[in-house]
Amino acid sequence: MCLGIPMQVLETDGILARCAGRGEERMVNLLLVGEVPAGGWVLVHLSNAVRELEEDEVAPLNDALDAILLSARGENTDHLFADLIAAREATP
Repeated sequence: MCLGIPMQVLETDGILARCAGRGEERMVNLLLVGEVPAGGWVLVHLSNAVRELEEDEVAPLNDALDAILLSARGENTDHLFADLIAAREATP
């Protein structure tokens, strides 16, 4: 399974960017998305930015990635999806 990781651009020369996310930093190729300013967010797959992200997309993506890790360890993930669980329970 291939996953994209949301990462924030720390600095860039327009083609490469030093990005941070989920406890790591790496150099990311921006050729597929174009220039992203420092402070912007990108979805990174194999050290390539594949899509620019809006800031409000980052937390749900990180929650989903956390849920995958917790599920793999057999731990509860309900706290990551409380809004979805509440909506499902409210549906008749």
